[in-house]
Amino acid sequence: MASPTTTPRPEFFTFRNGVPAPKPFAPEEYAARVAGLRAIMAAHGLDAVILTSMHGIAYYTGFLYCAFGRPFGAVVTHDRVTSVSANIDGGQPWRRTEGDNIVYTDWQRDNFWRAVRHVAGRPRRIGVEGDHLTLQAREKLADFLDAPEVVDIAPDAMRQRMVKSAAEIALIREGARVADIGGFAIRDAIRAGAREIDVAIAGRDAMEVEIARAFPDSELRDTWVWFQSGINTDGAHNPVTARPLAPGDILSLNCFPMISGYYTALERTLFLGEPDAASLKLWEANVGAHELGLSLIRPGVRCSDIVAEINAFLEARDLLRYRSFGYGHSFGILSHYYGREAGLELREDIDTMLEPGMVVSMEPMLTVPEGTPGAGGYREHDILVVQETGAENITRFPYGPAHNIVPA
Repeated sequence: MASPTTTPRPEFFTFRNGVPAPKPFAPEEYAARVAGLRAIMAAHGLDAVILTSMHGIAYYTGFLYCAFGRPFGAVVTHDRVTSVSANIDGGQPWRRTEGDNIVYTDWQRDNFWRAVRHVAGRPRRIGVEGDHLTLQAREKLADFLDAPEVVDIAPDAMRQRMVKSAAEIALIREGARVADIGGFAIRDAIRAGAREIDVAIAGRDAMEVEIARAFPDSELRDTWVWFQSGINTDGAHNPVTARPLAPGDILSLNCFPMISGYYTALERTLFLGEPDAASLKLWEANVGAHELGLSLIRPGVRCSDIVAEINAFLEARDLLRYRSFGYGHSFGILSHYYGREAGLELREDIDTMLEPGMVVSMEPMLTVPEGTPGAGGYREHDILVVQETGAENITRFPYGPAHNIVPA
């Protein structure tokens, strides 16, 4: 009896299904970004770069992957840009990639690395994102690419991303506008007895509807709201709960529209009903720190120098002990689960000098513990675009006690 034959299954293949989708930016934008990466490659004598982070791949190709435990990558050589995606995602990665795409299968282990080798060849020196490549992946790279010399290009790529193009700034402006829409929807939903989750849903839905209207060709994903009340305001990233709002509550409004991987944010302190005297004093002090910070953002100023001035402001009021993190950060391709331009944060240990094209937040926060008069978390957050002679604040939602006391 003849044994059944088995059709050989490929290790990788191309799947150009449908037609390419509109990308977040024009081809010329991606060409300029890749040219910048190739300049980094030339400076380090690299034959190729393997990108593995969500933000790195999205920045240079336009494709934002969903890992779900599988590896994804993009291989950049001196003449090709190729995303490497898992078969489970079908042709969507090809449609969303500005460049080529190759699909690996999971019929056998390590087909991802076989696909990478097919595109990259056996380079002598290769660049990687050292802050993202795992130890396991580093070993696989050595095995499949014949142990090339590995160079960490993550710091250089981060510096490239820190200065935004005009097209990026236009998208970030739109994100700030959408965040304001979410903020007003949240404010309208605040009332005694409403749960945090009910208020958060109102803000998220308003933002997603507007993104769908303004960006009909985009992927609608990842937009979210953190709306916190009472003790839940003590952390900037505390999750939403089903806690009902009560008169006298301190509230924290946090809107995060995501447009093609680009993060923007609106964060505000509010009160449900009139705050007590201690709370009002803390709120006004944090607003003072916020306004001081806004005045300091301009080209030629070091991040650490901005921090020193705000620290002195709070120390003079015996409030520095309540500060919970740095005063701001960069914007671009980032999210609560991927991406970070750590070289452009307003912290004591960051000496980066601001320059035109950078986009940063100003967001002082005071966390006053329970049992202390005025307990709660106070935070205001605006987005500023650094320009030739100053900075433009692109956040429009008002801040402070004059605007954000919601009648109980």
